[in-house]
Amino acid sequence: MIRLIPHPFLGLALLALWLLLTQSVSPGQILLGAAASLIGMQAYAALDAGPSGRLRVRLIFKLAGLVAADIARSNLAVAAVILFRQPDRVAGFIRVPIALKNRQALAMLALIVTATPGTLWVDFDRRNGTLLLHVLDLVDEEVWVRLIKDRYEALLMEIFEA
Repeated sequence: MIRLIPHPFLGLALLALWLLLTQSVSPGQILLGAAASLIGMQAYAALDAGPSGRLRVRLIFKLAGLVAADIARSNLAVAAVILFRQPDRVAGFIRVPIALKNRQALAMLALIVTATPGTLWVDFDRRNGTLLLHVLDLVDEEVWVRLIKDRYEALLMEIFEA
């Protein structure tokens, strides 16, 4: 039974979300929601998250605040790049050496980078620990490397690997 329902609370949350989104509580919707939640639980179990460590709520809120501020700032910067074409502003690819090993921390970094307008996670080479990013406004490559390493990677290492 545990293998069929590996994460019962996640399954109930997914079912409730399904019913809220469909705005209908009929037997058919309950059945479809239950099937979707079973698939979701199996997919989550396949990720093999491993044991979670101690939750560092203060650092999570700090990271969330930094990301929210960066997304707002980046929206304005991308709008400026699009509206006021400047010849010294070019798009490009950069390689960032990453010391993160935890898969959840890497996934969170991927979400942060991709959710921030003007940047895109292109590739991660696990053997070399190198992240390939596309940046819309690439003026100084070293500034971007320091931003990723000091602002995000350091906090993610404290949250997930400490």
